[in-house]
Amino acid sequence: MTAARRLWAASYPLVLLVVVWEAAARAGLARPLFLPAFSTVVAQLWPLLQSGDVIEPLLRSVLRALGGLALAAACGIALGIAMARVAWFHWLLDPLVAIAFPAPKIAFVPIFILWFGIGDLSKVLLVAFTCVFPMLVSAYDGARGVSLVLLWSARSMGASPRHLLWQVILPGALPAILAGLRVTVPVSLIVAFTAEMVEGGGGVGAALMYAQRFFETPTVFVYIVLMLLTGVAVDAMMARLRRRVLRWHEDAAPDRAGRQE
Repeated sequence: MTAARRLWAASYPLVLLVVVWEAAARAGLARPLFLPAFSTVVAQLWPLLQSGDVIEPLLRSVLRALGGLALAAACGIALGIAMARVAWFHWLLDPLVAIAFPAPKIAFVPIFILWFGIGDLSKVLLVAFTCVFPMLVSAYDGARGVSLVLLWSARSMGASPRHLLWQVILPGALPAILAGLRVTVPVSLIVAFTAEMVEGGGGVGAALMYAQRFFETPTVFVYIVLMLLTGVAVDAMMARLRRRVLRWHEDAAPDRAGRQE
């Protein structure tokens, strides 16, 4: 399949959605206050770009999401691997993870406002709190899935615990860690946008709610489309990063399958 056909196969649902959206708005199936035409939304984007009401809020939201995600990844990976390798640590944290992982984290927004205010800190920490548990579980599953044969072989060749961690366990757990990271990246954006809608304090979510209060529907849809495109772009970047980092893993997969047959 050529690059053009792959691009069309990936984008035609969005093109179809835009066509249906434009046709429905032009046909008067919904009032412009509730559903402006897509062309109207696109026309509204230019003045927002000129005034700086798009780039600055978007950068603030993305930085909040990525800051919280980085903190969650650092803590989650370390704790997940520790749980997989140290029995008493697993015994200590497993009940806490079982309780906190399925809990609706957005319910903690009032607590984070009370403790940390409505600035960047509360949003970054809320993103980190939401994303740390998926990262922990991914790292735990990845570390638990490392082949015992590899561990025994490394120990028999005199590998120290430090070398065992960095040269065997972490590379073996990396596919699961990157899979968890790809899942948590859009979650971090969702939490950052939602926290801004609830708390204010700048960002795309706060700008969207401000436009909604004044019934500036085209501006509201500009920010909604901006959120969607940001999620798609970040997910595509994560997929590309995973393919690059795990090229050795993907190249080895057909060989392993052939040996099993």
